[in-house]
Amino acid sequence: MSLIATVAPDRANGRVAAVYSSINKVFGRVPNAMQVYSSSPDLLEQQWGGMTYYLNHPALSFPLLATIRMLVSQENQCNYCIGMNGSLLINMAGWSVDQVTATKQHADAAPLAEKEKAMLQLVLKTVNERKPISKAEIDKLVKLGWSEADVLDAVAHGARNVMVDIVFNTFQIEHDF
Repeated sequence: MSLIATVAPDRANGRVAAVYSSINKVFGRVPNAMQVYSSSPDLLEQQWGGMTYYLNHPALSFPLLATIRMLVSQENQCNYCIGMNGSLLINMAGWSVDQVTATKQHADAAPLAEKEKAMLQLVLKTVNERKPISKAEIDKLVKLGWSEADVLDAVAHGARNVMVDIVFNTFQIEHDF
């Protein structure tokens, strides 16, 4: 499954088993994307905590967040995340294969509201260029109805995904979606 030893769901105990139980309730299984963190229970808990925060985010929609992850991962050449998030967009957000394909080619093709497209573009800019943005760019998003906290959360989500891509690519986790 990976270059490092992981704990299979049927062999998990203690903290790992507790986190796996929560993951299973959401996804109906424990994806390899979470099992890769199992050799470090603290890191597994942190990763799952971050995921549950975003799964329950009051403003950033599931399709926006999955699109951020898919396109950030495309830039980082993380095939696992590209495929997994494309699959989530199709199976959980109701996007068509053509919509996912078009979004991978041009972020503006994403079937998102204009407000969400503006947030997506800012996140992609920050992650891809890794340079400061202007107050005017934040103000533009605020005028569209986002809060500054939403902007921070979205940029942090994109940045976290860079770390995830590095981990997944490094340890070569197996596709399971």
